[in-house]
Amino acid sequence: MVMMDTLANALATIMNNEMRGHRECLIYPASKLIGRVLMILQRAGYIGEIKYIEDGRGGKFIVQLLGRINKCGVIKPRFSVKKNEYEKWERVYLPSREMGLLIVSTPEGIMSHREAIAKGLGGVLLAYVY
Repeated sequence: MVMMDTLANALATIMNNEMRGHRECLIYPASKLIGRVLMILQRAGYIGEIKYIEDGRGGKFIVQLLGRINKCGVIKPRFSVKKNEYEKWERVYLPSREMGLLIVSTPEGIMSHREAIAKGLGGVLLAYVY
């Protein structure tokens, strides 16, 4: 079986374990993209500690869950966003103003939409979380 969208799988895994009240979950295969997205979630306080384990088959992440995620998922198709369009997408994917994050891939790396707005960058929408 070939996995098409590993980021979607990772976020679905987090979501499922979060809903079942687990304290941690295992995400595999690991990738740089998933690692960066997890770091943004961690900085925003949605998840706790992230451990990377190299197993010779692509590696895996062990993620500490804090029970703070109500919903998270990937945004498909991956829409392009200009630096002044974030509000429109916040209305589509987030429940209310100042709640949740859009995760964006910008020319300066992967970051939350708030960082992208502060730096005046557009990019491509990857995921949302609240």
